[in-house]
Amino acid sequence: MGIPHDIVTGVCVVLMVAVLATGRWAPDIIMMGVLLMLLLFGVLEPGEAIAGFANEGVVTVGMLYIMATGLRETGAMNAITDRLLGRPRTERQAQVRLTLPVVGMSAFVNNTPIVAMFLPTLANVARRARISPSKLYMPLSFASILGGVCTLIGTSTNILVDKMIREQGMTDAGGEPVRFGMFTLAKVGLPIAVCGIAYILLFGRRMLPDRSDPVDDIVDDQSAYHATLRVEPGCPIVGKTVETADLRNLPGVFLSRIERGDEVIPAVSPTEIIREGDELVFVGEVASVVELQQIRGLVPAGNSDKDPSYRPNLRLTEAVISTNSTLAGSTIRQSGIRTRYGAVVIAVRRQGQRLHGRLGDIRLRPGDTLLMEAPGGFADRVARSQEFYLANELGKPAALRHERAWVAMGILALLVVLISFSVLPIMVAAMLSAGLMVLTRCCTGPQARRGVDFQILVVIGSAFGIAAAMDKTGLAESIGHTIVTAGGSLGPWALLASIYFMTVVFTACMTNNAAAVLMFPIAVAVATEQGLNPVPFVVGVAIAASCEFSTPIGYQTNLMVMGPGGYKWLDYTRFGGPLTILCGALCVVLAPIMFGGF
Repeated sequence: MGIPHDIVTGVCVVLMVAVLATGRWAPDIIMMGVLLMLLLFGVLEPGEAIAGFANEGVVTVGMLYIMATGLRETGAMNAITDRLLGRPRTERQAQVRLTLPVVGMSAFVNNTPIVAMFLPTLANVARRARISPSKLYMPLSFASILGGVCTLIGTSTNILVDKMIREQGMTDAGGEPVRFGMFTLAKVGLPIAVCGIAYILLFGRRMLPDRSDPVDDIVDDQSAYHATLRVEPGCPIVGKTVETADLRNLPGVFLSRIERGDEVIPAVSPTEIIREGDELVFVGEVASVVELQQIRGLVPAGNSDKDPSYRPNLRLTEAVISTNSTLAGSTIRQSGIRTRYGAVVIAVRRQGQRLHGRLGDIRLRPGDTLLMEAPGGFADRVARSQEFYLANELGKPAALRHERAWVAMGILALLVVLISFSVLPIMVAAMLSAGLMVLTRCCTGPQARRGVDFQILVVIGSAFGIAAAMDKTGLAESIGHTIVTAGGSLGPWALLASIYFMTVVFTACMTNNAAAVLMFPIAVAVATEQGLNPVPFVVGVAIAASCEFSTPIGYQTNLMVMGPGGYKWLDYTRFGGPLTILCGALCVVLAPIMFGGF
């Protein structure tokens, strides 16, 4: 006699949550392992286990990653986020400028692409504000979730619940058909969003982890890179002073001097006006130099107008001059690196020494590290030569595709219109947007593939399979009815709180959509049996399925920020747990008041 399938499923889910909480293994490996166990014990058939990977939500998320890649590679993302975030100088200022726009945007655009859009730029924002990135990534995810519960299209969960309401033909206490309009949920969602943002801003500074040290200015680091960038026509900093161009207080790098023709301007004044053709000499760490040279109109001083190379196709590469290198003893200009390798030297680092003079006149020595723009495969080619000890491709393009930024922004606007007015299903609209990003060369095919976070897709697909097992074995329904029955004797408020609590628990164990699907029929059945208005209960299910902040797997955006923010499982519990309780208390109190009572 075999073990009952509901017991097998329950044990697997409990073990999954326990192992995930340790943070020792990646979530995708753990959840795929749970799927395997459910298959081996016969709980699921192979088709049932992998059905989640064909789910529209998984495909949509993958396509939205590609759309975000196009926005990033063209610099359009920087333009959007820079305008929204500005140049925050403190942690509180950065959190305010981040969360308020994200809440507003997430109410009208699915929150997953919002988070994907901000992810690549938050590290730079943290560098400018000199704070740990972990102070921003979790507020980004939480703000996007809070904005999503304010409207019908803010999150796919709201759309799913509305679809189930229509299919069931639900009526309210007055016998009128129930429909979720665009702003129906705002009656509860907006107060929750306001209180949630207040919580983030009030307690974020103390309760959010500090996973890395803020970036400090490098003013005397003798092992820093020495880089020279030329100001091209059309560069946005032309005609601005050093201070208004934000070149004075740069994180991790400083403007050492300006070379203007035969004139050298040392100890640059903050009121010095940047001119076309100026060569700006920076000293700093590699990440800061890379960020600078990706500004439109700032190019390596060694580049020429006749250079046929398209800079976005080049890769940033570091290489160390070897002892036997023929390059040693020659200046950068004499070395012939451009003609021999098709590479342009951006910066030089020499351990223990500050470098002086023009970049092209620096005489190379063994041990010097060069930061170069080079064709793909350069690192592999020179690794077999005697010229360099080692070469490392940084994995970043030498420049962004600035000329296609408006195309990428147009594609984003098209996606918003298609989803907002239901012209196309969200998956089709996302696929169209992703395809247009590649077809218009906002990003290349390889860049699009690299931009997709397949770990997140595996987690989401696996979660649907685990949810299917809970539904198939009756585990979800039996647990739900047990807790709901226990709360029913305490009155309708306790009953609604029980429904909300169970939805949060299921959301923490799987996905928000799966939790909503499982809890919707339970909520309606309990309200019907007790002769209560079902609307507050289904509203509670919709809100609870989104407002689960205490675990990284409760919502896909929480998983998206987990790696970049350097978070551990308990970081979400510590900061997100109280927020989950706050949102639950507000929903339980407000839903009956706003939707006709019990």
